[in-house]
Amino acid sequence: MRRPFHASALATLLLVGGIAAADAPMAEISGEAFGTGWRVRLVTAPGDPAPAALASRIETALRDVDARMSTWREDSELSRFNADRSTDWWSVSDATARVVEEALRVHRRSAGAFDPTVGPLVALWGFGPAPRRLAPPSAAAVREALERVDAAALSVRRDPPALRKARPALSLDLSAAAKGFAVDEVVRVLRSAGAERFLVEIGGELRARGEGPGGGPWPVAVEAPRPGPPRAGWPLGLRDAALATSGDYRDAFVWRGRRYSHILDPRTGRPVEHDLVSVSVLAAEALHADAWATALLVLGPEDGWRVAEREGLAVLFVREGAAGFAVQASPAFDRHRLP
Repeated sequence: MRRPFHASALATLLLVGGIAAADAPMAEISGEAFGTGWRVRLVTAPGDPAPAALASRIETALRDVDARMSTWREDSELSRFNADRSTDWWSVSDATARVVEEALRVHRRSAGAFDPTVGPLVALWGFGPAPRRLAPPSAAAVREALERVDAAALSVRRDPPALRKARPALSLDLSAAAKGFAVDEVVRVLRSAGAERFLVEIGGELRARGEGPGGGPWPVAVEAPRPGPPRAGWPLGLRDAALATSGDYRDAFVWRGRRYSHILDPRTGRPVEHDLVSVSVLAAEALHADAWATALLVLGPEDGWRVAEREGLAVLFVREGAAGFAVQASPAFDRHRLP
């Protein structure tokens, strides 16, 4: 399966059934994008656009994000920037510049745990478009790839939107932020059409606006971090907020009894090795939540928690130990928990 925005951050959120009786008519539209599915649930009102018309607008917006930021398409804006060896300003869409700007901001605030120039490592470990690996790369290969990971060599401007690399071989991978941005783009489409109460999901990344169909928050859940069929773990009520989760348990390979996950630490060049298996972040925008979920998971249980407190983030950490899973939630996150 083609997985353009799956390689760097794993979204592991589920919609929960059992919604209370609707106080207004409901509609649901869905489709496929980025090698995964998207779904929108709406509380409708007289005069709202037909669901089919909304679906068409949404698909147009998602195709545009894919054409801008996919590393799985040679003709995407990002792939063409990666292939170009120029160190001059390179014109991009405002959308791409916006995502890179946020990625660099989280890079700085996370002391390098999040890095949009991680592309060489993603490719080396087999979590990008290249063929999957059956064994880890050599230490020498990791060192060589690390030499090409350098967010300090990347510049972005918004007016006019452009990127510039100080090192010709710099290669970007926006997988840990682009899907969150796509969720925000769907919200923009819905609001421009006049919708005020809806829940958007793309491959598990969520953003809700207004009240749910029962008059309260939209009921959702963080997935329990276990292999096998997805299972709801921690129910939440979502209203005017986005929710993103990064987990290390769905995309990995095993070699000589050791598991290597797709969550790569750009500071070491290797998959993370601590016991933090899942991080969920609540934020106003899905782009922000998506990037921070990955950054905190890379940082690990202690450093990640300290950074989350410093940044005032609403977070849920799930650690795995011999006795099972241990959950730690910030007060701001815990306020959204459902019974």
